[in-house]
Amino acid sequence: MNKINNIKLPNESFPKTIDILNSSPVYDAKNKDAKIDLIKKLLKEKDAKIIAHYYTHEDVQEVAEITGGNVSDSLEMAKFGASQSSKMLIVAGVRFMGETAKILNPEKKILMPTLDAECSLDLNCPAPNLLEFRNLYPDRELVVYANTSAEVKAMADWVVTSSIAVKLIEYLNDRNTKIIWAPDKHLGNYLNEKTKADMKLWDASCIVHEEFKASSLLKLKEKNPDAAILVHPESPIEVIKLADVVGSTSQLIEACKNLPNQKMIVATDNRIFYKMQKAAPNKMLIEAPTGGKGATCISCAHCPWMAMNNLDNLIETLMKEKNEINIDEEIRKKAFISTNKMIDFAKNL
Repeated sequence: MNKINNIKLPNESFPKTIDILNSSPVYDAKNKDAKIDLIKKLLKEKDAKIIAHYYTHEDVQEVAEITGGNVSDSLEMAKFGASQSSKMLIVAGVRFMGETAKILNPEKKILMPTLDAECSLDLNCPAPNLLEFRNLYPDRELVVYANTSAEVKAMADWVVTSSIAVKLIEYLNDRNTKIIWAPDKHLGNYLNEKTKADMKLWDASCIVHEEFKASSLLKLKEKNPDAAILVHPESPIEVIKLADVVGSTSQLIEACKNLPNQKMIVATDNRIFYKMQKAAPNKMLIEAPTGGKGATCISCAHCPWMAMNNLDNLIETLMKEKNEINIDEEIRKKAFISTNKMIDFAKNL
């Protein structure tokens, strides 16, 4: 891995998980049916659809499903939003997902339950720093993960999600393209191992997936020798090497459904269990172990920013039409080029 030299990452400004959780209102799951009924009414009045990520609370996923919205990975979220005629999209996830929706749908009003929902990869890949890094390698194409800001997407040659990352890097490598990859170093390492492409890697990681530990996973596997191990490629390479299946959230759900194993050890955000259990109701799902013990873990297999999305702030957003995503139009136009290339590339797979 080629780490950044003489470029300071903004780790000192990166909020600690405990601060995030302490500053977030506690979600009251009572009166769920009444809240869902109100959301249905508001969606109809506002001509809006909900787009939710697999990592959000199961109540949010449920209301998105039953109101004709979408629950999926970031690629399918982007594709769904671009295909809708609704005037308004409510993006339940983290900020870059709302920005992606706005990049692809400038004519629509894009709202989020909260604008405080960030992503460690996005936060640790600021556009000015990445531009400085890119300028060190002018002969390379810049490929950025979707977990980045609109400003980063605007300077990129390609945007990619985990579901198509291997295919895109193979495509570029077949054309002898030298690559700068940003921001997830673990996914970058995985892609490098799979494709042997010539890649310079940015040094950032997901706070959830980085906490999965190979040594603890091996011990869990010893206790469950008949279990299949499903791993998201944002995990450390030592964890990835233990996997029976490595893939995006959608790909892991499919693997859970199709593998013959009755037990699944799952190394990704544990809110994916909602859709996994629906896809494979007779299978046992086991969380892969994280690095912490007791209450000391950083992520405990759930993104603290994804946890900020709930029915309460979803209702408030719809009622007040607050938390709107706005992007400078020049930046949006540039970001559209690389993001739309991702959509087109995925269509041809």
